[in-house]
Amino acid sequence: MNKPFASRMINVLVYHSVFTLLMTTTLWADISLPKIFSDNMVLQRNASVAIWGKAKPDQKLIIKFLDQNIEATANAKGEWQTKITTGKHGGPYQLEIASAENGGPKVVFSNVMVGEVWLCSGQSNMEWPMIAISNAESEIADAKDQSQLRLFTVENDISPVKLDEFSNVKSWSVCNSETVKNFSAVAYFFGRELNQNLDGVPIGLIDATWGGTPAEAWTSRPSLEAKPDLAQLLKFWDEKKGEQGPHRPASLFNAMIAPLEKFRIQGAIWYQGESNNGRGAQYMTLMPTLIEDWRTTLNNSTMPFYFVQIAPFRYGNLPPSALPEIWDSQLKTTQKVPDTGMIVTTDIADFKDIHPGNKQDVGKRLGQLALGKVYDSEVSPSKKNQCFESPFATSSVVEDGKMKITFRNVGEGLQTKSESTELREFLICGDDRNFVPAKAMISGKDTIVVWADDISKPVAVRFSWNDTPEPNLFNSVGLPASPFRTDEFPLESAKADF
Repeated sequence: MNKPFASRMINVLVYHSVFTLLMTTTLWADISLPKIFSDNMVLQRNASVAIWGKAKPDQKLIIKFLDQNIEATANAKGEWQTKITTGKHGGPYQLEIASAENGGPKVVFSNVMVGEVWLCSGQSNMEWPMIAISNAESEIADAKDQSQLRLFTVENDISPVKLDEFSNVKSWSVCNSETVKNFSAVAYFFGRELNQNLDGVPIGLIDATWGGTPAEAWTSRPSLEAKPDLAQLLKFWDEKKGEQGPHRPASLFNAMIAPLEKFRIQGAIWYQGESNNGRGAQYMTLMPTLIEDWRTTLNNSTMPFYFVQIAPFRYGNLPPSALPEIWDSQLKTTQKVPDTGMIVTTDIADFKDIHPGNKQDVGKRLGQLALGKVYDSEVSPSKKNQCFESPFATSSVVEDGKMKITFRNVGEGLQTKSESTELREFLICGDDRNFVPAKAMISGKDTIVVWADDISKPVAVRFSWNDTPEPNLFNSVGLPASPFRTDEFPLESAKADF
């Protein structure tokens, strides 16, 4: 064969291959689904789950899953949607979306599991990857046996308008020592805790995080506008019309949360607040607004929402009282908003590192919270933890010149984790509202007594009211008591809007 002829034949073969590939792509492109659908995904169990996408206008489709054959027809815009019933957990299964015409295009997703789906979001401490935590090497090696966990990552993105589809994602993958390396460590340990205590129920984890971002960026514009207390925050950003970025209100919601609107999700875990530090009073409105917003967006009015009370850290640009004001807002969110819960991290912090390396206990505590509140009936008695929340102060009274404070979630009883029985990090004040160091002792199973020798008529008590506390008050299962205050005095951040 001469060289010119050989060259022409190679060109013909290359053209034919490219043409065939283009034709195949065109046929497959007749039916498309959002990026949240892929091989290895998890669909929420015991639910009616939406399946949607695009096809040719008026095209008839058949969706096959388990023993279901469901018909759907695209509208004039080529949009279609239907629902499948998932039933109990299991897998791997196959989900097929095909043209009703013989020989027509179809899309097939393999290795699909049915289990529990959780959204894991927030800023850098939720984003923090497995490769950067304490004992990373051994934890990553152990992940080789966690194939019942499935991982999906929403890449960082912003948008001035609400999006129907993600711009960029890492598709669902089976958890192993490679795929877990750059995945959220808190999300992984949370999912592992669920899977190990639910007899192998598959767990789908959606990682939608961005370090250094404030809560308002994760909340929709209409929800923010509905709160008068947030008007000045929105005005501040509206005056910066040309500036876009991940701090702008709604920018992350639009790009990284809104595309999940139709996807069935069981619940959410959240680790954020550092970027709102200094605006604790505003956070008392902002955080409940975010929760309400996500529940509306995801069509689940009672969606469990569990979060981390951010860790102690010395914020050099803020007064020591700034962080306790965020903690106070987080605590009050659990009191005001149903189906929420909070874990406390005062005992696993690093005062010099805003990203503490111990993400194992954070994920485990979130997992125990979900197991106790959502999955209690499914956990075997041998694995069940009867006390899965930190001690929270519930009431206070003045008796004989001392403040008596009662707690819930004490387990077998309150205790200290130190040689001394005297409790640390308590402050007390009289009518002058001048807080001074106080003495405090456990009195009975669920009560402590707080006093100061120079204050005969106490008015209020505060606990761990600085950004680097070292408290020693715990319940019987070793969970630390949450920082709190018994007063409702105006906060220092009351006028901090942005």
